[in-house]
Amino acid sequence: MSEQPGIVQTWRTLAQRYHDASCALERELHERHGLGMSEFEVLDRLAGVVEGKLRMQELGEQVHLSQSALSRAVARLERDGLVCRALCPQDRRGVFVTLTEEGLRRQQAARPTQRAVLTEILGKTGLDSNDSPLGIAG
Repeated sequence: MSEQPGIVQTWRTLAQRYHDASCALERELHERHGLGMSEFEVLDRLAGVVEGKLRMQELGEQVHLSQSALSRAVARLERDGLVCRALCPQDRRGVFVTLTEEGLRRQQAARPTQRAVLTEILGKTGLDSNDSPLGIAG
């Protein structure tokens, strides 16, 4: 059967846009700023909080990475001096990730690139962050 139900076509369109955006982000962020998409997302999330720090668990929930993928991304950023990790004084099991001055500078330099790629790829959908691609209230 060549016809696809609308929901399947919507899913495939979303999946294709995600693929296109993530490939373009990886390429542009790496070439222009030496960052991967996940690494930029970590920096961007940290830059968006008042103290510039989050617990690893909170960060993982925001960037939608597995625990191991997040740990690898944070380790790369820490190696490059863009973030630092410290144990939570109240809960020694918790780890804070804090944005460094260099990390903030790198995030600010890369942000226009990330936003331009997103506008180029996702701007074609006609959706904004308040719209649901499926017409479901969020």
